[in-house]
Amino acid sequence: MISLHRRASPAYICLPLVIICVVITFNLLKQTLPDVSQGAFDFSVGLSGPEAKAMSTAVFQFSVLPRMTIALLVGAALGLAGVLMQQVLRNPIASPTTLGVASGAQLGLLLATLFAPRLLAFGSEWVALAGGVISLLIVFSLSWHRRLAPVAVVLAGLVVNLYIGALSTVLILFHQEEFRGLMIWAAGSLAQNSWSDTLHLLPRLVVVAILAGLMARPLGLLELDESSASSLGISVRKLRLMVLGLSVFITASAVSLVGIVGFVGLAAPVIVKLMGARTLAQRLLWAPVFGGLLLLTTDLFLLQYSAQLPSMVPTGAMTGLLGAPLLLWLIPRLSLKSTAPSTSKTTLQTARKPTSRMFLWLLVLLTTASILALFVTQSIGGWVFNGTGQWESIVTWRIPRVLAAAGAGVLLALAGATIQRMTGNPMASPEVLGISSGTAIGLILTIYSSANVTAPLLILAGATSAVITLAVLILLNRRTGFQSERLLLTGIAIAALFEPLRSIFLANGDPRIQQVIAWMSGSTYYVDSSTGLSALIFAVMMVALIPLVTRWLDLLPLGRNVALGLGLSVDRVRLILLALVAILTAFATLIVGPLSFAGLLAPHVARMLGFSKALPHLVGSAIVGALLMISADWLGRQVLFPQEIPAGLVAALLGGAYFMWGLRRY
Repeated sequence: MISLHRRASPAYICLPLVIICVVITFNLLKQTLPDVSQGAFDFSVGLSGPEAKAMSTAVFQFSVLPRMTIALLVGAALGLAGVLMQQVLRNPIASPTTLGVASGAQLGLLLATLFAPRLLAFGSEWVALAGGVISLLIVFSLSWHRRLAPVAVVLAGLVVNLYIGALSTVLILFHQEEFRGLMIWAAGSLAQNSWSDTLHLLPRLVVVAILAGLMARPLGLLELDESSASSLGISVRKLRLMVLGLSVFITASAVSLVGIVGFVGLAAPVIVKLMGARTLAQRLLWAPVFGGLLLLTTDLFLLQYSAQLPSMVPTGAMTGLLGAPLLLWLIPRLSLKSTAPSTSKTTLQTARKPTSRMFLWLLVLLTTASILALFVTQSIGGWVFNGTGQWESIVTWRIPRVLAAAGAGVLLALAGATIQRMTGNPMASPEVLGISSGTAIGLILTIYSSANVTAPLLILAGATSAVITLAVLILLNRRTGFQSERLLLTGIAIAALFEPLRSIFLANGDPRIQQVIAWMSGSTYYVDSSTGLSALIFAVMMVALIPLVTRWLDLLPLGRNVALGLGLSVDRVRLILLALVAILTAFATLIVGPLSFAGLLAPHVARMLGFSKALPHLVGSAIVGALLMISADWLGRQVLFPQEIPAGLVAALLGGAYFMWGLRRY
């Protein structure tokens, strides 16, 4: 667990933040009110509206001051929610962000805004509360069989975050005009033009804080095991439900006002505990204080230096960028009961022995799916079969999409099968381990920083960022023997870095955002003939190289000692395979975006069909991956005709659902 410093005190870190806030506030005051030294600023002006004062005074009193106050209140609310969640679940990395509560609340608000705006008349926090509760219930259902073990709960929460992110992307893609103003809010905007949000959140925070204080003593008993707490007269189940209800409510209240503010609810309790707040009462006091100061300091820095930044950075996205590295730092310090992946989990039981006939049936299905994607579609009059009369349209538009989808599916499937066999982790894939998201970060930064973006430059940037991501995974998990659950947590924490960057670019309204959104969601709409053909040729080349690595992938699942005894240079082989995975992932992510889940789903389907040895497993995975992505591309064009759901999002919704189902059995 996390080590504590006995002589430290949270005051030692809160006091410098107070000084920083005072200094920056004074500078902002001088910039906003240059005549402040002459006494032009009058705090006696009421909170209901500006009097006959200068415009600069009104701006400061009704924009800057409310913004500073709401930052303190939101940070305190999230810090308090984080303490309550960590105490109830006995989980040092539980928070509104890592458990999916904040993203669920945001999705509830987006759905209500779009489809049922009348619900918002009853209060946006109640809509957000419903979204957060549903998200938390899903997390609990995924981890209940593990008795809400800390790692299982957080892993389920982070996976639910990824899935909700895919759903939110679908909504944004189809309703960009309706959500144009909400994109900035969704990224965590603290901008204010009155004191209404402050007056709305303050009484709710006070009530929740008082109730939490009243329950501090029974909450402290939850540090004992469940039977000991029950023997002391504590109804553990009722207490957990009440406290989780309070934490979800205050989180929903904050999210409904300012959007998602990432990781403050994680950082505040953890840091004050590191600084000496050992008891629950101390954490209930200091975590809200530090959370408020942390969010206020971040927001003041952004206000002070916004002119020097290349683009607008929402405060919530910035806290996400700061918090994801904290999560990566915390994961290796978690104490897990098991110390190595169980070999019984590395394979799925196969009901039949694979034969050449099974390969033939897969090829028949792949051919059928390709024919459907090329020739069968919907029109205003219904379903039509486009024959040779529309051959020019088929060659220009559909063949490149089919080729690109097939190539990307093959590459992701090969990468996923390789990672699963190499790590002995059945839930591993480029998407889940953060390799795809790491690749996407490099690609987005290249697109926005380079004036002349070319395909070779994007491939180089993607491969480089994928290698860096893999290096981080190796460094953080090497000492623990690449333990399955810890590896998954690390990968999903890396994927969490992608979300705030995505929010920053969505919030800035760059003219290139439409194409970037389409790419991030996995659309093949912009693929041309050369790209599609290149993807398929590269995929075929990679399949042809499979026999060179099959011996390695047959020996690695047996364990390091066995592989070494059979003459395999394990470290060198792993580095080669990881480099290969990075290249495969970078090329595929260029085509279908970072969250298709094809790299997870295809190897599992191939395993269930009976392909257990390395060679048939990789080849079967490649065929299934191509079949999955071609089918996803075709379904995306038909389901909401004439609108189109990108292939990557269709595969993500299917693969993400499968991943959550698999997590229940993991």
